[in-house]
This record gives sequence, C-alpha cells and structure tokens, in this order.
Amino acid sequence: MLACVAPRQRGTAIARLLQYRGTMTLDPAGLDLLFRTARTYNGWLDQPVAPETLRALYDLAKMPPTSANCQPMRVVFVVSKEAKERLRPCLDKGNVDKTMAAPATAIVAQAVHFHDHMPFLFPAVPRMQAILAAMSPEARDRLAHQGSSMQGAYLMLAARALGLAVGPMNGFDRAAVDAAFFADGACKSNFLCNLGYGDPASLYPRGPRFEFEAACRVQ
Repeated sequence: MLACVAPRQRGTAIARLLQYRGTMTLDPAGLDLLFRTARTYNGWLDQPVAPETLRALYDLAKMPPTSANCQPMRVVFVVSKEAKERLRPCLDKGNVDKTMAAPATAIVAQAVHFHDHMPFLFPAVPRMQAILAAMSPEARDRLAHQGSSMQGAYLMLAARALGLAVGPMNGFDRAAVDAAFFADGACKSNFLCNLGYGDPASLYPRGPRFEFEAACRVQ
C-alpha cells in the first residue's frame, strides 16, 4: 500500500497507518462471533475440517504474545480413525462419544525443551536461552504450562474466527495421552479441544457469568 508513496512522505504515511491501526476495533458482529454468542459445543455436524483450515487457525494462534515469545505450545490434531482410537482409552467416560464424533481434536501440549529455540524466537536478547536453562525444571514447567495455556486459548479464538466451534476438555488421562502421542517425552499434554462445525441441538442452556463487580477490582 505504501510502495507508491514518495520516500519523504512515507514516514508520515506509516505513522498515520499505525495511528489508525491503534484505534481499530471489531464490530459487534465480530465480538459476537468470538465471545458473546459463541458457545461450547458437545455435538458436531457431519462435516470435516479441512487440513488447510487447521493450518490457518494455527497461523493465527501463533501471533499473539507469550513470555519472551517462547511459544511453548505444540499441537496434535487428531483426525484419522487410527489416531482417534489411540485417543479413545485416554478419555474420561463422559467425553468419549463427543470426542469420537468430533471432526478434529486438538491435543494442546507444552514442549519440555521449549527454551532450546530461544535464539530463533527471541534474538533481541541473545542470553534468553541461558536464562531459561538456568531456571529450575519446575519453574520452566510452570512457564511452559502458562504459555501453552495462553496459546491454547488463542487457538480457540482463532477457530471461532474461522467459523469453527470449540469444545475444550480436561477430562482425560494425561499420562496415557503422553504415552500414546508423545512417547519421546518431548511434550506434555495440557488440555484437549474438540473442533468442528457445532450441532446446535447439543447445546446446554448458557450458564451464568460473574458481573464485573464480583470478579474485578480497580485500584
């Protein structure tokens, strides 16, 4: 857009563009899509999720912030019948049917050695890899869990933005999932999220939410 702007004017044009971007907001329909009318689905239409859609939602989810851009999330998209059967015995009983019916299930995981990639991910601070390596394993694990949880939330919003419904779950055996999908020990599962095109008939009545005064303080 700025290629045709004269060099002396380009700086002003970029400043104006950044100022404009700083005031951009979603319209009410966008806010409804992501938040206000979005729901957690327990049933799915018989419609597959295309591989390019899974790639597109990751390409969105990777963009928001993590601590020092460490990006510890790793994802296995369970789509094939063989992979679903490996996942089946890891699930709590109440999550089996809806997960087997979902077109895709994201195993949101955290990379154990995520800090090894810091020279690539955070070149602004060359010592960051050494800083993280000097942490206790417990502290690094907390950082990885925090970051992968944040990125998993970004993944769900990206899915909604692309027209998918989501159904996140904690009801599963983590050790069993890790053995089935991360046998090399490089990753640890965090949570599962079913993905697809939701069946409205599967929705429960919407649960209440806390008002601002019950959940927040301004000091």
